[in-house]
Amino acid sequence: MAPPENPENGYSEKEQYQNAHKNTHHDVQQEEKLTHSVETFLRDPHLEEPHPEGEQIAKVESWKPEQTTLSQTTEQEQKENTEKENIEEETDKKKDKQPQSLVLEDAVIEAISTVYDPEIPVNVYELGLIYAIDLHDDGRVCVEMTLTAPNCPSAQELPAQIKEAVDQVPGVCETQVDIVWDPPWDVSRMSDEARLALNMF
Repeated sequence: MAPPENPENGYSEKEQYQNAHKNTHHDVQQEEKLTHSVETFLRDPHLEEPHPEGEQIAKVESWKPEQTTLSQTTEQEQKENTEKENIEEETDKKKDKQPQSLVLEDAVIEAISTVYDPEIPVNVYELGLIYAIDLHDDGRVCVEMTLTAPNCPSAQELPAQIKEAVDQVPGVCETQVDIVWDPPWDVSRMSDEARLALNMF
């Protein structure tokens, strides 16, 4: 006599029992595999984490910066050094083109101070004979000076000596010396050093 069929699913009680036994056995096998994987992971944590059979785990690749080779580093340093040298060269050129008036003024005064009035033991700058010094960007120097008197015997000699002295200053390409009589010279234009040298205190 055949076992009665279950009206709910169409299986007999025997078939249902067999199917349940198979499922239970399969679950036990899966549990044993999972337990074994966990125990293995605990013994060696460097192993991959256990996961159910057939399930794939996405691996995340760690990003590492590209390593620059020695040749690339050398080429880059050479390029940077070349650019630096070019910048320095351009800076030097700009300096050469800059107006020289700021750096030439002291040198021009020093050169003029080497010229002395033949009748007075004081140089013409301390004596107050120099009224103006104009320095131009192109290297030209214009000097305005006067003399102690219109009939001074050094009227021709002193301007020539001043021009010759200023022409020797680095950067000066041309020197022009003009004699002016207004305002007229007087002893008040002398420096303290000149007064001391002439015992005028």
